[in-house]
Amino acid sequence: MTLTPVPRLAVIVVAAGSGTRLKGGAPKAFVGIDDRSILHHALRGVFAATTAQVVVVVPPGYEGEALTDARDAAGDRADLVTVVVGGATRQESVVAGLDALWADVEIVLVHDAARALTPAAVFDRVVAAIDAGAAAVIPTLPVVDTIKRVDEDGRVVGPVDRSELAAAQTPQGFLRTVLRSALASVDVDHTDDAAAVAAAGHSVVTVEGDAVAFKITTGPDLDRARALLQAIPAASLVQAPVHTAPRVGIGTDVHGFGGEGTLWLAGLEWPGEQALSGHSDGDAVAHAIVDALLAAAGLGDIGTHFGTDRPEFAGAHAAAFLAHTVGLLGAAGWRIGNVSVQVQANRPRFASRRVEAEQVLSAALGGAAVSVSATTTDGLGFTGRTEGVAAFATALLLPA
Repeated sequence: MTLTPVPRLAVIVVAAGSGTRLKGGAPKAFVGIDDRSILHHALRGVFAATTAQVVVVVPPGYEGEALTDARDAAGDRADLVTVVVGGATRQESVVAGLDALWADVEIVLVHDAARALTPAAVFDRVVAAIDAGAAAVIPTLPVVDTIKRVDEDGRVVGPVDRSELAAAQTPQGFLRTVLRSALASVDVDHTDDAAAVAAAGHSVVTVEGDAVAFKITTGPDLDRARALLQAIPAASLVQAPVHTAPRVGIGTDVHGFGGEGTLWLAGLEWPGEQALSGHSDGDAVAHAIVDALLAAAGLGDIGTHFGTDRPEFAGAHAAAFLAHTVGLLGAAGWRIGNVSVQVQANRPRFASRRVEAEQVLSAALGGAAVSVSATTTDGLGFTGRTEGVAAFATALLLPA
């Protein structure tokens, strides 16, 4: 047998968590998504992304199961795999992984098995930043929801400036010497490895994350992962497929008036207008755009990815829906050419804010061209009776 050359890069896959919130009947990493475990999908992504020593850190008693998953995911690179038992905390588990690294390893990525669908491009960006001179790197996504500070009684204390916030993901990358010394010096348990490195006085830089790299923590997260794997071929989630021709999709959405608060439509708040009713903010324009984009990519519809079983999208505005959709499209190998949407409603009057709506929607879609038009129905139907709003969207996708 020809052995794989010893790499200078290692990936520690942390899979030692109990997963009590997932309630899957086993430690989280060993719960099935389809006919494969969360850990197997995570390892398949790791081996698709890079050639590295891979150290899998698991709970006691799961070493054999993990080794089977790892060897299957690795294929002819099974000699790169090591399985070790983790500790009582995340930091102890990462230290156990570090102890198993080969002497030649210089760069270490620490990856949560629960982020099982992380695309290869995220690994590439983290490694590239380390190669460019960074000591510590984390992938992040912008925080799109409005964040509030809340006291112990559930009362809102005040707003939080989300422009200074980012949601951290994995893999997090480090120079081996930096991570080792940082974990040896900390005296508190940090929520992630970058926090320990920062506490030791090192700068941590960020690279772009990916919406598909979400963490499977609860039952709805697991359902979301299953839906993604059904909608997108598994290989496409770790390496975007190559498309050669553009695709067109159409989408429609309808919401009736009667929601609480003020109206949100086309990504804009409309003070003084009656709110639309819906699981989120009832933004029929944004939802029609999402349906059109998903339809063009062959990724199902809005219910597949944003259904009522997704509590994180309850009350969410257009930016959250559209940014997540852009992530799904990118993972499937698509970019947005342009979007056209028509609104049918008596209220609100769009003429004065049409350009503003186009700008907001375009920004949420990563700068893609968006055109918005509006019309009434001459008093006909439910929109003519001012009972609600209908929106119809057409989207053009281009190969990424």
